[in-house]
Amino acid sequence: MMRSMFSGISGLRIHQTKMDVIGNNIANVNTTAFKSSRVTFNEVFSQTLQGASGASQQTGRGGRNPMQVGLGANISSIDTLMNIGAAQRTDNPFDLMIEGDGFFVVGDESGTYFTRAGVFRKDDDGNLVIPNGMKVKGWPAVDNGTRIQRGNVEDLKLDKPENLTASPEATTNLRIQGNLNIEDGKSNGGVPVQLKFYDSLGNLYTANLNMEYKSDEKAWDLDIPSPLIISDSKGNKFELGEVSSDDNPVKVVFDENGELKIGDADASTGNGVFTITSSDNEGKFDLTESVGIKATLGPLTIDFTGLTQYNQKTNIDPLMGNEIGMGSGREPGELTGYDIGADGIITAQYSNGQQKMLGQIVIANFRNPAGLQKAGSNLFTTTPNSGDFDGIGNEPNLQGGVLEMSNVDLAKEFTEMITTQRGFQANSRIITSSDEMLQELVNLKR
Repeated sequence: MMRSMFSGISGLRIHQTKMDVIGNNIANVNTTAFKSSRVTFNEVFSQTLQGASGASQQTGRGGRNPMQVGLGANISSIDTLMNIGAAQRTDNPFDLMIEGDGFFVVGDESGTYFTRAGVFRKDDDGNLVIPNGMKVKGWPAVDNGTRIQRGNVEDLKLDKPENLTASPEATTNLRIQGNLNIEDGKSNGGVPVQLKFYDSLGNLYTANLNMEYKSDEKAWDLDIPSPLIISDSKGNKFELGEVSSDDNPVKVVFDENGELKIGDADASTGNGVFTITSSDNEGKFDLTESVGIKATLGPLTIDFTGLTQYNQKTNIDPLMGNEIGMGSGREPGELTGYDIGADGIITAQYSNGQQKMLGQIVIANFRNPAGLQKAGSNLFTTTPNSGDFDGIGNEPNLQGGVLEMSNVDLAKEFTEMITTQRGFQANSRIITSSDEMLQELVNLKR
């Protein structure tokens, strides 16, 4: 039989495989984060008809090249192309795209897998999952969502019982800022100041204080009633216990420029800060008897360094919290939504404005990503040539509301399809021509 016929058969086989790969690439042109493949060929063993020889002075002849007949072609490799696909905007906060190298880590009881497709969602049990139900893995949040615990990855669960609500916090710091006009402080009993604060259960209360300008002292008196009268959100008034304060009334003094004067004997008391405390219970007011609920309030540290005394209208703005917003207190909050940052940290948003970290999505990096093995459903598994996952992962660089598109280049695939079709056609002609030559050989007998 003619060797050319078998060479043609090998050509048909490899071009058919290449067409299969091209067809799969085109079929997945819109598959999220799909990585296309390519096929390369190599020649198979050649039959040597005559070996090579070098030049010889004895024979006076020059060297001769080897004479070989090739025996066809074979598939050299089917490579997965790991170049990054274009970005597709979705505006879904659970859709994520990895910037640069790396893979999301997912898994179930069958093992750990890796994917570039950041199509995430929350299931009915609060787990962060991919469409086939595998759970997304990452680092958990600890200490009531205040920090991320780096270590071995674990399943990310968003709706843990402690994450469904945000706990209340009693107010500890208040600020009084704005401008005081002297004329307003002399008339109508002075300038009213209303403070707002939360107790340990998150109930909101108000207390009305009064600032009066004393012309003989060139200073303001901030009077703190004792016992302290507070009102709840329904307007009910309650009388708390005796107030303990360093100075009552608090003296507020301004200099000739209208700025608060602190730091000397003739200046404001407390260097611009005073504290309202209870005479017992470690400075906290016990609301059990007066309000009828088992809660505490205070002590309240009040900062009035933001006050001025300019010749403009009085404008007092009491605020909860110090200059960096700490100790302002808050009511209980309900979970309203989630946010995933570029660093993969998942943050819960609550109705009271509080935020809490729930965990951090991580990525796995490999020395040879092209050595990963496709496992279907946009998933990959490790192989001896890809490198292993260390079980910990790395901090990612993500885009939220964006998905990675397929990296299939249709123009390239169609061109490859044409050349593959022509290659298949040419190899079929080799078989046809070889068959005709064999037919001629058989016809010699006639």
